[in-house]
Amino acid sequence: MHLEKTLVAIKATVGSLDYECIVADGHSSDDTVAVAKRFGATVVLLDDALLPGRGVQLREGAHVARGEWLFFLHADTKPMPAWAEEARAFMAAPENHHLAASFRFVLESQKPQARRIEQLVAWRTRALGLPYGDQGLLLARAVYDAIGGFTSIPIMEDVDIVRRLGKSRLAFLDTALLTSAERYEREGYWKRPLRNLLCLSLYFLGVPAKRLLRIYG
Repeated sequence: MHLEKTLVAIKATVGSLDYECIVADGHSSDDTVAVAKRFGATVVLLDDALLPGRGVQLREGAHVARGEWLFFLHADTKPMPAWAEEARAFMAAPENHHLAASFRFVLESQKPQARRIEQLVAWRTRALGLPYGDQGLLLARAVYDAIGGFTSIPIMEDVDIVRRLGKSRLAFLDTALLTSAERYEREGYWKRPLRNLLCLSLYFLGVPAKRLLRIYG
């Protein structure tokens, strides 16, 4: 289970960083809630009346968070050992209090195709200012609230929030977050990025999120 591996990695790497762990569960049918509680996480169960989608989960999770800083992380993405120190340094610098930071994308695979995907992501991140959710997002609560937080949309919630932040308010940290390659292995190292690119292009053309979700699958 991805969540358990992610929570293990957080516990092993967080060091002395003072934090609360919140898991927002989107009506899962597995043991997500039990695993989260075993690690002492606060579990947010989405109301049945809410629309499905990661944007809703992230928004509801942020709603119950009490800290001055927020760090959003996907369940299939594990932080590497140096992440906490780099995050602490970023948060301690006053000049970063109006910025948001993302980390370096790395796939949990030894295949050369994975390295090519990582290079494409690095280019997209720096050239276009478009980090995706599997690169994490670290920002002050004040900044999050000022831009309206995550939108309750079923897809493209990560692109939506970084567009509202703007490239000038994005910082890119060196530490890697290790994302499961399972979806790339299952769907193909070219098919999945091409589909993502199609969805991104349609999103910028104004195609509704519900229609994009059907394409994304």
